[in-house]
Formats: sequence, structure tokens, C-alpha cells
Amino acid sequence: MEKELEIMNLLKQKQELTIRLNTLIYGSVEIRENENKKYIYVHYREDGILNTKYVGEYSDDLYNLILNNTNTAKIIKKDIKNIEKELKKLNYIDKELDEKIAINIDFAKRHMVDTIYKQAVLEGIATTFADTENIIEGGKVNDMTYEDIMKIVNLKHAWEFVLNPNVLLTPTNFSLLCQINKLIEEGFYYTAGKIRSTPVTIGGTNWKPDLPIESVIKEDLDNILNKKISDVDKSIEFLLYVMKKQIFIDGNKRTALIFANQFLISKGKGIIAIPAEETEEFKKLLISYYENKDTISIKKFLKYKCYMNI
Repeated sequence: MEKELEIMNLLKQKQELTIRLNTLIYGSVEIRENENKKYIYVHYREDGILNTKYVGEYSDDLYNLILNNTNTAKIIKKDIKNIEKELKKLNYIDKELDEKIAINIDFAKRHMVDTIYKQAVLEGIATTFADTENIIEGGKVNDMTYEDIMKIVNLKHAWEFVLNPNVLLTPTNFSLLCQINKLIEEGFYYTAGKIRSTPVTIGGTNWKPDLPIESVIKEDLDNILNKKISDVDKSIEFLLYVMKKQIFIDGNKRTALIFANQFLISKGKGIIAIPAEETEEFKKLLISYYENKDTISIKKFLKYKCYMNI
């Protein structure tokens, strides 16, 4: 029993370090210029493959943040290697990524632009599919506010985070939920990734959610995870729970969708995305769900109109 507890403790530490590592933007910095503006890209290796990621428009603060993150990443990677050595001494064998999960990752990546565009429309961001694609690829767009562009960039970073194999092998829990919100709201709120401590109102209804309590949220998420229902139904339960609970000060719908998809993809079961043309219908059903007038229709809507199997 003592050995098992030690392994569990080391795995928990590794999970926390892995999540932290994958929230960092780090690597070799490249600055590209276009029409008198500077843009930052980073080059980094993942699983031996060299990748390039667009970060954002140049600023001294952002440049220095990436440099600091790169140093932090080196320390975290060293700590993870030390933990893996300790696990090896205890004869622990790490799980490998299941083939169906790998296929699901590719499926999600192929649909990433479309999925982020749909999330942007749901959030009321003034964008087109073409503009969303340009932002994700680091191109220039016109007639969009800086805030809307950053929301799409943050969605990209959050999706890249949950599609990392190491993240997909971690439990779908409260810690992961907070990290997703932190990425979603990065640059907008100092309290990004932390449960809200102030009341909020919901547009279109007089219903108000209670203040969230961390211990209750953790218990509720565990209860959903242990329900005797299908993985698709569990992902829908996760999605609706986070939306209705309004755990964070902002970005709850975006956080809920990505959190639910992390669980779904970790099971190799596809993805959920709300079609742009169904946004208004979804919002109506969501209000009815909030007010406990109809808790069934929205689940059918999500399962039969928003769920995409591989």
C-alpha cells in the first residue's frame, strides 16, 4: 500500500507539472514584420518534431514573458524527468496513447478552425470563418477588435493544450478545468483560472447561479465521472454543468466546451461543436435548462445536432 501511495503522489505531481508546462508559451523566438507591424512566433520541439506557433503582435512584455517561460519550461522538464526516474525505480509503467485517441486527435485537429469559429459565433465574436482561419494561422485580419482577435488566439492555445497527448492522459478534473479557463481568459482577467467570488447575472433570464464552492465542484465532477451513462452523455453533462454553474468570472461556455471535448477525445469518441446556424436555438434551450423548465431537450440537441463521431 505504501508503494501505491508513493506512485499516486508522484503521478499527481507529474500531472500538475505537465499541465503547467503545457500552459506556457515558450521556445526559440522569431519576430516577423508585415506592414510596419511586428509579430512573434516561437519554434519548439514536441515529441522530437519541430513546431512553429504564432503567439501575437509584438510587445516588450510579451517578448520578455516568452523568455521567462522558456527558462521555467527547462526547470519543469527537468523536474518531470526526475519524477519519471523515481516512477521507474518503483516499476511503474506509463500508459501509452491508445490508437483510437490518436485518431481522435487528428480528427479534432482537422476540424479545429471550424470548431473555434463555431465557439466564436456562440460567444458573439464578430468574425467570419475566413478571418478565424487567418488568425489561427497568424495572418492579418481587418475590421476586428483586438479583444476579439485575442479571444480566438486564446481558443487556439486552449485547444492545442487539450490535444497534447500528455494532457489527454491526465484525469478530467477540477485542476484541468481551471487550467483551460486560464488559457481562455489569458490577458483579460487577473483571476483567470480561479473560481469567481462575485455574483453574476445571465442575459435573457432572471435566474442567477450561486457562488461556486471548490469542494462542491470537485464532488460534482466526480459524480458525473462515475455515472452509469455513456462517455458521450458524460461529456454533455460536463458541458452543461460548467455552463450552468458559472464557475469563472467569464469564458464559461468556451471553457465548458473545451473541457467536455478533452474528456470525449480522451475516450476516442469524437468532438462536440455547436453549429453556427444553431446558435440561437442552443441559447434558448440553455436558458430553459438554467431555469429548470426543460432539462432534456438541450441534451438531445447536443447529442444529435452537435456531436460528431469519428
